[in-house]
Amino acid sequence: MAKKQQETERDDRRLSRKEVLLARRQRERTRQIRLAVGLIVGLLVLVALVAVVVEGFVRPAQAVIRSGDDQITLEEWQNRVRFQRAQFITAMEDQLEMFGGDIGLIQQFNQQQISLLLQPELLGELVLEQMANEILIEQEAAARGIEVTEAEVTARIEEGFNYFGGVSPTPLPTATQTVQPTPSLTPYPTSVITEVLPTATTMPTPTQGPTSTPLPTATPVSEEAFREEYQNLLDRYADMGIGEETYRSVVYAQLLREKLAEALAEEAEMSTEAEHASLYVLSFESAEEAEQATAAIEESGFLDVWNRIRSLPDDDEAALPGSANEVIWQTQDAVEQRFGAPVAEAAFELDLNEVSDVIEHEPGIDELTGTEQPTVYYIIMVTGREVRELPDSTLESMRLQLVSDLIDPQRAEEGRVEILSNWQGHAPTRPVLDPIFLQQPTPVPGSETATPAPATETPEAETQ
Repeated sequence: MAKKQQETERDDRRLSRKEVLLARRQRERTRQIRLAVGLIVGLLVLVALVAVVVEGFVRPAQAVIRSGDDQITLEEWQNRVRFQRAQFITAMEDQLEMFGGDIGLIQQFNQQQISLLLQPELLGELVLEQMANEILIEQEAAARGIEVTEAEVTARIEEGFNYFGGVSPTPLPTATQTVQPTPSLTPYPTSVITEVLPTATTMPTPTQGPTSTPLPTATPVSEEAFREEYQNLLDRYADMGIGEETYRSVVYAQLLREKLAEALAEEAEMSTEAEHASLYVLSFESAEEAEQATAAIEESGFLDVWNRIRSLPDDDEAALPGSANEVIWQTQDAVEQRFGAPVAEAAFELDLNEVSDVIEHEPGIDELTGTEQPTVYYIIMVTGREVRELPDSTLESMRLQLVSDLIDPQRAEEGRVEILSNWQGHAPTRPVLDPIFLQQPTPVPGSETATPAPATETPEAETQ
């Protein structure tokens, strides 16, 4: 009996040792699994931290544009793209109230802006090209000792809000009217067309064409009113992810370009005067219409035909085909911009009051639409030509052209400005255009169709 009991105790002890070993092995395996899991989790956390550091600190500091020792970082470029998007959007939002909610009208005025907002890569590339030019402008300005101070940036911002430090701005000179000869040989009412069609540009900010209309004198505001309006603008930009630093950097770039333009104008001794011409223009869609007008001119004179075309409605039995325009004291460049080079050349070669032959102009391909433009046929008569002072807007355009003439060859030099490819895929898509601007507009009573919105989906996610 005692022997059997001893054997049972030995078995129990033996089983206990097995259990201990098994438990020990199980603990070892558990420890190894925990170590492996911890190692994996640690690696994942490390990868996440590295990604955060790269995306949040390293990548934004990488250069997207290089020129010598100067560079533009990814973050600076993204901030500028967001600012450009915000400018487009705020302008349309202001127009929404101005136009009484007429979406169709807003879409007509902002077709290019809407298209760019829906194509972030294209808009980003345009901003990239602009900033590449700004690097060269800054280098050329530095070579001439040209600087823009923070005080000058502040002053320009204040002027934009009509705040002049409590002092009234210097009034602009009053435009002097010039008596023009009248073409009216009959009592038909005539109106004078003096505007010049603006030149279409690829960059998000259009350049105004020359005009003889004097700008209104700005009404100065108080410091309190300025600060309130300025803060409202900053708050509006802040809601779109735009900081004041970005806003000031844009103003800085504008001022630096203007200062360089002024310096280049002095270096080139740019004249502030140019020969201007006044003329009457008849335009036709076909050679047959132009020949019909030529026969009428031989019979009754140019001015009578001009008046008949200008004054009578198209459905009048006495109406002639074509359109009539009057150009008042414009330069050859301005005339070419509106009517083409052949008309501009004739306007500055013909004798006064001499009627031209039919002038054929082939506009070619429209840069915006890519479509072939129809040939236009002109007959003109020059009524005046003299050297006159150029408008401020024209002088500004000429000065800015000097800047373009300086930096464009540098952009063409290999290695002068390097645009890297790491910007691709990182163009911001925010701020996002409100879908209301993409809706099909409600047709205006009396109109058959409305301008459709661009059929492109609005991006929803922000590209970092």
